[in-house]
Amino acid sequence: MSEFIFATCQIGAEGTLKREIARRWPALRFAFSRPGFLTFKLPPEHHLRDDFSLRSVFARAYGFSLGKVSGPSPKDMAVAVWKLVENRPIQKIHVWPKDAQAPGDRGYEPALTEESRRVHRLLVETCPHSEFQRDVGATQPGESVLDCILLSPEEWWIGYHRAKSVASLHPGGMMPLELPPDAVSRAWLKMEEALRWSRLPIPPGARVAEIGSAPGGSSQALLGRGFRVTGIDPAEMDPIVLNHPYFTHVRRRSSQVRRREFQKIRWLTADMNVAPKYTLDAVEAIVAHPRVNIRGLLLTLKLTDWKLADELPNFLDRIRSWGFNRVKARQLQHNRREVCAAALQKPFRRKPPLTGRR
Repeated sequence: MSEFIFATCQIGAEGTLKREIARRWPALRFAFSRPGFLTFKLPPEHHLRDDFSLRSVFARAYGFSLGKVSGPSPKDMAVAVWKLVENRPIQKIHVWPKDAQAPGDRGYEPALTEESRRVHRLLVETCPHSEFQRDVGATQPGESVLDCILLSPEEWWIGYHRAKSVASLHPGGMMPLELPPDAVSRAWLKMEEALRWSRLPIPPGARVAEIGSAPGGSSQALLGRGFRVTGIDPAEMDPIVLNHPYFTHVRRRSSQVRRREFQKIRWLTADMNVAPKYTLDAVEAIVAHPRVNIRGLLLTLKLTDWKLADELPNFLDRIRSWGFNRVKARQLQHNRREVCAAALQKPFRRKPPLTGRR
């Protein structure tokens, strides 16, 4: 049984992740780290299942650690990997590099690389087990996965997990996304990843309001899924979005928008360049109104200071207090110093109609 677990995260979030693990898992002991990569020692007889949930906002990927490999050549290192694995059943292989820098910094986006693809091929070719499926097709829930994290060309860390959550189906917890050539901004990546991760059951043709929509990257992702989008922002929208037949621009701050504008809205997103308290204040003023019936939320909470991450449990409790009984958060691969919070009211309960004067 492995004595350590590993976790990968955004460059710069290591201290935040360590504090989060200390709060949630006080029995774990920090062991080793590199930028974007950490390990923790497990207590004796920990009894964790191989599909355990770390319940972490900032760990992009995690699993049991088997240690590191090094050697004179990549092929020698690949052979060493399988010696670490021994007889553990493996159905899929995930290989990914640790982040090189912060997302969005000088155009950098966390993703698989040509090196990670080469190492993946090497691991398949050197696998000594004839019954191995040779990693055909996408990872499915329940499959046992070999993890190989490339810290450098000379140092790989090896681990394993059993796929269960949406993120655990992808190498390094990273969605295979590419920014479209006509994308207005990289916010397209953030929204598309948020929709895939959250799995909010937004039906085609649904009405979605977006607070802080300019210049329109997120709106573009929503429109691409066939939603009818109301963008709320005093700034200008890109003409590509503004001219879309399913887009309506309300050129005001959210506090200036009449609440009747939200009466037909069931889904609300927000990405404002303010501290989390102000984002939550703006959203609460809408969802708490008696004439508004919002079923689901996707909120970007900016961490203007990393210490604000310690308040995330309180932020999520506040969202629950609005009547959303399914609330979760994650630092997405395309998030900068921010996290995405997803909330759903299930079953959806419309507010009773108002009586008396209106």
